[in-house]
Amino acid sequence: MKNLWRILSALVVLALVIGFAFHDDDEESGLWEFYENTLTKAKYVDLTFAFNPTIPVWPGFGHAKFMPTKAGADIPGYVKKGDVYTYKKHGFIATSYFLPTDQYGTQLDPPAHWDEYGATISDLPATYAVRPLVVINIADKVKENPGYHCSIEDIKNWEAKHGKIPEGSVVMIRSDWHKKWTSDPGRYNEKPFPGITLNALKFLHNERKILFHGHEPLDTDTTANLEGEYWLMHNHFCQAEGVTNLDKVPEAGALIAIGFAKPEGGTGGYARYIAICPPDWKYGVSIEEAPGAPLPKQPAPLRRDENGVLKPFVEKQK
Repeated sequence: MKNLWRILSALVVLALVIGFAFHDDDEESGLWEFYENTLTKAKYVDLTFAFNPTIPVWPGFGHAKFMPTKAGADIPGYVKKGDVYTYKKHGFIATSYFLPTDQYGTQLDPPAHWDEYGATISDLPATYAVRPLVVINIADKVKENPGYHCSIEDIKNWEAKHGKIPEGSVVMIRSDWHKKWTSDPGRYNEKPFPGITLNALKFLHNERKILFHGHEPLDTDTTANLEGEYWLMHNHFCQAEGVTNLDKVPEAGALIAIGFAKPEGGTGGYARYIAICPPDWKYGVSIEEAPGAPLPKQPAPLRRDENGVLKPFVEKQK
């Protein structure tokens, strides 16, 4: 997989050059040929947890609540204020979410989370959309020491195998801690858990000029004052938290698509991270395999569970 990120980047540049070269003759083609020939064949891996009212969260915030949406006003002949919308009576349903914090689930933290002069989530530029993805694997060290933190040595070991970390990339720290999200959620937030050292963060940002780093736990490190997160936010960098499936993407050669909610002045973003991997990668699905339209039909009618989450419901036979 070595240097595949350079190949993908070169293809993007080539597509742009070709697009500009033939601008006068075919100005509407743009990047569509690159999409058709490259991105439709790439493998896509979701790095994001779906959030619900029972996921791990810092106890100082508490959990979300999901509930059916009720009418906020009377509409004569259709609905009364306070009525729950139903498929049968109104033709649709909707869900109301009580979210106690924007630091919930897989997320993107902007500097405003810690710094009153920091950029908010709605200040982040559109150029966050697609970047090279670097995955530094410390999972074996975490097996021996659950509190292990990624070091500069780990970063340089990655570079010895794959080359210099590209400027503007997103660096994810793989610890396999994500497996505890469902298997042992109570342990997920308990110390010791894996992280990244302050020196490693400074190296990535000051020496390699990365966009941001990400990790599987919900904190950057286990120091008493969260020195890594403090340094990041007060030096105007973002970070990703609560990331999953880093064991299913290559260490080098992939891109990452970054999406997040955009509440104005938000101090956190409910994020969606997607790894875009080479076509021969063993995990993920291609656009050809999962075009997304039409979407598959549910195997049973949707009903809310005890936490208000919609799921296909099969009535038990008596």
